[in-house]
Amino acid sequence: MFYWLVTPLMAMAAGIAAIFVARDSANFGVVQMVVSVLLLAGLVALLVFWGPIMDWLRRGRRGPR
Repeated sequence: MFYWLVTPLMAMAAGIAAIFVARDSANFGVVQMVVSVLLLAGLVALLVFWGPIMDWLRRGRRGPR
């Protein structure tokens, strides 16, 4: 099950890393890992703050009254 989560994440990270670094570069794996960690952190942050984000969007971005 962990493989199902990691494979799409690494595939997206490889695509994003390829924009910045050539795939045959020696440090492509390092850049890919950094991008995948950033994607994972962003996904976790989105899941953690999903409720407040939806409340903010429903209020129309005006703030509390």
